[in-house]
Amino acid sequence: MPVDDDFTPRLCRIRDRGQAGGQPLSKRLRNAAARLGPKGKASRYSGRSLGRGSATARQLEFQRGRIAAFRMRRVVVKFHISRAGRLAGNGSFRAHLHYIQRDGVERDGKGGELYGREGETPGASDFLERSENDRHQFRIIVSPEDGVALGDLREHTRALMTQMERDLGTRLDWVAVDHHNTGHSHTHIVVRGKDARGKDLIIAPDYLKSGLRQRASDLVTERLGPRRDLEIARARHSEVQRDRLTAIDRAMMRDVEGRALAISGTASSEADRFDHSLRLQRLSHLERLGLATQMEDGRWQMAADWDRTLADMGRRNDVIATLAHRFGKRDGVERLASFDPARPAGGKLVGTVLAAFPDDELRDRRSIVVEDFDGRQWLVDLGQAEPGSTPPEGAVVEVGSRKAKERSSDRVIADIADNTGGRYSERLHAEADPSSTAAFRQAHVRRLEALRRAGVVERMQDGSWAIPNNFLEKAVAFEADRAGSVSLKTLSWLTLEEQVTHRGVTWLDEGHGDKDGSRLRSVRQARIAWLREHELLAPDANTLDAEARGRLRQSEHAAVVARIAKQSGRQQVELQTGDTITGKYERAINLGSGRIAVVGNAKEFALVPWRPEIERHRGRELVAKRTAQGVSWTIGMSRQRGLSR
Repeated sequence: MPVDDDFTPRLCRIRDRGQAGGQPLSKRLRNAAARLGPKGKASRYSGRSLGRGSATARQLEFQRGRIAAFRMRRVVVKFHISRAGRLAGNGSFRAHLHYIQRDGVERDGKGGELYGREGETPGASDFLERSENDRHQFRIIVSPEDGVALGDLREHTRALMTQMERDLGTRLDWVAVDHHNTGHSHTHIVVRGKDARGKDLIIAPDYLKSGLRQRASDLVTERLGPRRDLEIARARHSEVQRDRLTAIDRAMMRDVEGRALAISGTASSEADRFDHSLRLQRLSHLERLGLATQMEDGRWQMAADWDRTLADMGRRNDVIATLAHRFGKRDGVERLASFDPARPAGGKLVGTVLAAFPDDELRDRRSIVVEDFDGRQWLVDLGQAEPGSTPPEGAVVEVGSRKAKERSSDRVIADIADNTGGRYSERLHAEADPSSTAAFRQAHVRRLEALRRAGVVERMQDGSWAIPNNFLEKAVAFEADRAGSVSLKTLSWLTLEEQVTHRGVTWLDEGHGDKDGSRLRSVRQARIAWLREHELLAPDANTLDAEARGRLRQSEHAAVVARIAKQSGRQQVELQTGDTITGKYERAINLGSGRIAVVGNAKEFALVPWRPEIERHRGRELVAKRTAQGVSWTIGMSRQRGLSR
């Protein structure tokens, strides 16, 4: 008997007609899944295997697990992928190459010598010219632990780069400089971001992080032989008393739960017993430093941020060793204190630069040691300082605190993510703000790329971005780490001693030193005596009048112009409002009142106000134009990139 609801299905093609005036069902489902947020691990995309060398990295990781890795010669390899700025171009490339060739990096105190593959004598200008249109470059530091026994690092570097070319399957365009100005000799290698066919060179992160280090270790081990038991034991035992983050500490970090560390009393082998002994000795040393406390149950309680404290101590000790090596003594530098940007309001530090050195040579981070006028030394972290902005030794500076600010682009990203379940994409941006341009949205994507490399956000497989709930807080912290929390103002590019007899208006002429420390007071009195001797200051006066200041400025300017004209055989041109000069930025000259830039060509030159941003373009063609507000710069005639002042 038939049932009323019986039916006969007819199979046909499944069609998705979508909603009227809406999106297809499949697309709406994908969008809905994207708005769910980063809940599933399967949707996350790390990109670790993207690029050349990923298969080699996996193979080397497998091989390392099958051999006695602890017998291999240790080599520290650091890398950084530097990207050309949208406006500055490869100015950072130029600045970095100039910096690694700076004076003092060789054993005899001379500048670093650039070299490449065997039989080639590369030039910095030629390499930079080839890198003109590169979007990125690879910066690598290779530091063999047995660098002294290795001798000439060039042979090892060339062998490493040859092996790297085999692993990546392409010829590389690279240059290198050896540094011998630290306790461990090391090599700086700069690789262009182009392969042999002129395409963008993409290297797998796994190869850069581990594969290259394994290759370097293999080469050193092949040349010097594997480490013997006695060498290994001595190297590990030497870490027990070090006031820095060591390999023992890193191994213990993996076993710390919360802040508690349990040390097992059982050891099945001689190697385990040796490791157990090292840990106990190391913890006893950390206890004396106030970074660990033994509890009644045999466990150890680690102090908050103990690993960061050790890292800071190591950095401070490196600075002390550098200063001691430079000045030939350790007297005074042992009292080196770190400048805290969070000191009470108004607590600015004024003094002279005792030393300037890199804090991170890959990312061009700088630090300086400032000696105040009471004789105390302070370590100041400048962060990613603009090339050329770091004052020279002896300069008078003022150090204060700087608070990182929230970027408007970060606020836009956060607002869009709040309304889309923690996601951002160019499509979602366009839906939220239909008036936004493609270039504007792409600028936000570039910002997210920078934050992704810092671990702040994640890029998903569909091209969207997973934005955490505390995104703005992390973005501000990223800015503070990148730019630093320290403000630096150069009061005088001349040393105090140079200011005493300088024929120009100086910082000392502003009355500094009348009520300050004894050192500053003495040079101030010497300056006053010199001014009176040259009839620029009345016997009963202590400050310069307007007429004397004008005479000093005129004399200083005339002396600079005459010196440049005599050396180059060119004529100076005075730029009036609307006038321009086409030429190269040649150098900066320190005056009593600040810095000026020399711009010139084959026939003439001009003196224009200097600023740090122009330093990365030293030696490049540009146009300087005098405006009512100051000077505008146009860098690279073909690209018409501008800088205004």
